[in-house]
Formats: sequence, C-alpha cells, structure tokens
Amino acid sequence: MGKITFYEDRGFQGRHYECSSDHPNLQPYFSRCNSIRVDSGCWMLYEQPNFSGCQYFLRRGDYPDYQQWMGLSDSIRSCRLIPHVMLHSIGGLRREDYRGQMVEISEDCSSLHDRFHFSEIHSFHVLEGWWVLYEMPNYRGRQYLLRPGDYRRYHDWGALDARVGSLRRAMDFY
Repeated sequence: MGKITFYEDRGFQGRHYECSSDHPNLQPYFSRCNSIRVDSGCWMLYEQPNFSGCQYFLRRGDYPDYQQWMGLSDSIRSCRLIPHVMLHSIGGLRREDYRGQMVEISEDCSSLHDRFHFSEIHSFHVLEGWWVLYEMPNYRGRQYLLRPGDYRRYHDWGALDARVGSLRRAMDFY
C-alpha cells in the first residue's frame, strides 16, 4: 500500500490531501501543488485529470517544491500508485507496430543510445513490471509510465515523438 500527501504551498505548508490509491481527478481537493511527501510506494503524477499530460515519477521521499520532482508547474491533477513487483521485462522495437530491430531489457538502462546504438523506439511490449521511460539519457527529460501491455506507437504512451534516452524499472526500495 502506498501513501502520498500533496500540499498547496512549498515546504509542506497550506492545505493538504493524503492519498493511498489511484486518483483520476484531484482537482476538488487542492487548487495547486507545490510540495509532496511520499511516505510509501512509487507514484506517477500527472498534470491533467484522467492520467494525462506531463508525467512525473516519484519514489519515497520529500519534495519541498515542484522543481524537486522536475515539475514544469504547480499543477497536479491525477496520480497513480505503481504496484511493487519483483520481475521486470520489456521489449522495444525501432519501428511502429512491432517491426524492425528488437531489444529486450530487464534492468535499468541509463542510456539506450550507448547500449543499443539508437535514440528512437517506436513500439514497446511490456511483458512484466512497470517502467518509466525518459526522453533523455541519465533519467532526464519528460517521463512516461509503461504498464504491462502493448504500445504500438509512441502516441500510445503519451509521447510527442519516438525519442528515448533511458529506461528505469518503477519500483520502491523498502
């Protein structure tokens, strides 16, 4: 079980709201989000309701202002608790609809370009576990949550293009 607390003001001040499960619409509970405390679990936060817009992956810890989670603004409108799983496996292809050269990954990869010699992946098949895809190497840039399932083209995971830089297993360290 996870627990996250959203605060309207920086430094864990102002109105706050505690959450322990997926929530598609946080708007009724607070108008802005400037700090967050993650007591347990891993979470993906979304700038828009219904798990859309820019995404931010947070692990257990304190985030005293939105810049600490690489936020672009103080807008958090939905959140998803990422289940703790032990096995992780993902396959990615260089072209849409599962065509082209295939790569299989079961560990974090800080630079897909250095490891596999390409910087674009157009489709994914997530076999096990949940993953966070970053558009830049070393876990930087826009983030996208990949749950078990098929992603035939980059639009399916919410990206604007097929650029990928790094990939990390979404897991909590207990």
